[in-house]
This record gives sequence, structure tokens and C-alpha cells, in this order.
Amino acid sequence: MPASTLERTARPRRSRTRSRNSNPRPALVISTLKPHQYDLRPACASLICPDCKTWVPITGIQAKKHKLVPHDTGRAGKDAAVRCQGSNRLVNVDVAFEVWQKRLEEGGAETDGRRSARQRYKPLPAQAKPVTKMTPAPMNADDALTAYREHLKKCRTSRVASRCGGTHRCADGARLAALYEQLMRTQKYRDRERRKDSRVDALLTRHRSAKGKKNAAATWAEQHQTTDAPKKALAKRSGTEVEEANNTCRIRRAGTVSDYRGRHVPTEPLHITA
Repeated sequence: MPASTLERTARPRRSRTRSRNSNPRPALVISTLKPHQYDLRPACASLICPDCKTWVPITGIQAKKHKLVPHDTGRAGKDAAVRCQGSNRLVNVDVAFEVWQKRLEEGGAETDGRRSARQRYKPLPAQAKPVTKMTPAPMNADDALTAYREHLKKCRTSRVASRCGGTHRCADGARLAALYEQLMRTQKYRDRERRKDSRVDALLTRHRSAKGKKNAAATWAEQHQTTDAPKKALAKRSGTEVEEANNTCRIRRAGTVSDYRGRHVPTEPLHITA
């Protein structure tokens, strides 16, 4: 018995077919589709099938009779071979190629330059409280307790509906009470950290002071050695006559003026006779 030749996967879609079969359904009018749903270029004339929503070639695009090629609903070689009901359906191409291309370009330009007209405003930040009304947060339990008692005195005498009274506390009173309880619970830990930081600061100060004294002593010793060095070693370019004259202190003779190079210049005018 010969083996079955039934194809089980979708067949590739040809660009042109020689079948004379036509779908009895009414012809599909191109003008009813959107410009991006069909392609009228002769090299790849095709459209999106309304039944299977896939691109299908149009056969006979340059002839008088146009129709969709036979095609399956799935991808070729992967999905099941299920024939689409839109196969061999006649197509009425009532849109010129130039008109379609112009519509496509105008639609692309309009889409690229389009943006949302809805404006989104950022929320405005809350206005900061004036400096005169700002109260520093208490740093220890005693300050927190004092602030809590002062708040109770002011709040109980006020006429606010949610003022402190009896066991009831307003928002500020509850916050100060919670702060006082937290500071009381963590006071010993903060004291321990403060003592540790003071000890570390004292050690660092002592180390920096000792290091500064050592560096100062080394600098003074270096300067002392430089001062005791021979005079020739002080010259920038030792060995020259000018440098040696600059670094030598000579005794000025009586009745002369000595410049920095050691030359003796007379103080009285000289009369030179030929």
C-alpha cells in the first residue's frame, strides 16, 4: 500500500499561481483597507488577509484579474496545514500606486510628529515652615521631657477640638511622648558611643601632636645642617667666579664702596690726565 502523501504542515505561499479557481465570496476592495494594510509595489504586491490576519501575495497585480493566492492560516513548515477561507478570493484594486504611496508617506510623517496633548504637571512641593516657627528636636531625654510638659500646658489651655486631655494626646503630644520613651531607652547606648568617640578623638589628637613635634624637630635639624655647610655648598652653581664672589664676605677698604661682587669703588672723584 503506497505511503500517504498528505501534508501535515502549512505549505509556503507562492507569489503567483496558475489556478483558475476563484472564491465565491465577494471581491475584496482595496480602498476599504488602510494604507498600511496592503502593498501595491509590483515586486511584492500583497495585503493582510481579513480572515487569517497574515500577509498574502496578490497574483496578477499587473493584469485585469487580481486574487489572493491559496494559503494556509499558519506559518509554512511549522503550523498545521489548515486552508484559509480567503484563498483565491478576488481583489478589486481601485487605488493607484502613486495615491497609495502618498497616503503612506503622509501618514508616517503625521505619526512621527504626533505627541500626546495631555499635560502632566509635577506635584508642587509643600511650603516649608518659617524659621521662626521651627523648633529643634530634643537631643536627650531631659530636653524631650521638658518639651512634652510645655506642650501639655499649652495644648490643654487651647480650644482645639483634638487637644490633649486626660489620657488622650494629640498628634504632637503623642510624637513627643514617643520621642521621650525612645531617648530614655537608648540613652545608655548613646552614652557608651559618646565615651568611645571621645576616647578615639583623644588618641588621634595625641598621635597628631606627637607626629607634628617629630616633623618639626626633623625640619629644624635639617635647617641646622644646611646652615653649618661650607659656603661653596650654598652656591647654586659652585665653581664659578661670580658665585664664589657672591658667597664671600670681604672687608671693605677705607675710602671705598664695595658692590655685591667685591669690587672696590672709590668714594672721591678721580681726575685722569692724559
